[in-house]
Amino acid sequence: MSAGRKEIQRARMWRYFLDAATDVIENEGIDNVTIRKIADKAGYTSSTAYNYFQDLSHLKFFAAMRFTKDYIEDLPHYMEKGNNTVEKWLYAWECFCKYSFEQPQIYSVIFINNLGSIPEDLLENYYKVYQNDLIGLPEQIQSIVMEHTLSTRSALYIQDAVEEGFIEQKDIEFIADTTLLLWKGMMTTVMNQRRNYSVDEAIDRTLDYIYESVMRVVSPEKRKEIAFHPVRNNRS
Repeated sequence: MSAGRKEIQRARMWRYFLDAATDVIENEGIDNVTIRKIADKAGYTSSTAYNYFQDLSHLKFFAAMRFTKDYIEDLPHYMEKGNNTVEKWLYAWECFCKYSFEQPQIYSVIFINNLGSIPEDLLENYYKVYQNDLIGLPEQIQSIVMEHTLSTRSALYIQDAVEEGFIEQKDIEFIADTTLLLWKGMMTTVMNQRRNYSVDEAIDRTLDYIYESVMRVVSPEKRKEIAFHPVRNNRS
C-alpha cells in the first residue's frame, strides 16, 4: 500500500473510532468512555483501536477536541469586542471560561489531565485529520489554537500589548502563568465540588481574578483604555 493510501486509511479509521467515541460521550459522558465500548460501536476489536491510538487517554483527548468546535468558532467574535490587545485577550478568556465551565470534563481532558505524551504532537495529528476545523479562523487565532499550553497561548497573543504600551515585557510570562493557574484552580474546585458554584458564578469569579491580575501589571496611564468588565449579568 502506498504512503498516500496509508494516510487515507489511517484518517478513515480515526474517523470510525472518533465517531464511536463521540457517540459514547454524548450518551454516557466522557468519564464512561472505554476502549471496548468504542471499538464495539465502531465494529472493530480493542486491539485494532490500539493500532491507531496509544492508549485511552489519547482517544478521549481527540474525541474531546470535537466538542470544542463551538468555542473555536465563537472565539473570533468575542475578540472582536476588544479595542486593544489587553481587551481582546480578556474577551478571549471570557469565551474560554464560558465554554470550559459549561463542559468541565471535556476541557479537563484536553488541558489538565495527564496524557502520557506531548499534547502538541497530539494536536498536530488531530488537525491533520480534521483540517476543516481551522477553516475560516484568522491565522493568528489558528496559531493560538494549535498551541496546547494555555500559558503559552496567552503569552503568544498578549505579546502585542507590550508594543502598545500596556504591559512590560518582563510581565508577559508572569501574567500568562498566573491566569492559567487561576483557571485550573477554579476548574479543579468545580469538578471536585469543593464549592457550590453555578456555571455563571465560576465564570464570573475566574474572570474577576484574571482581570485583577492583569490590571496589576497594566501601565497606570493605560488602564482607562480598558473598558472590559469581568462580571456579565446576561451571557449569550
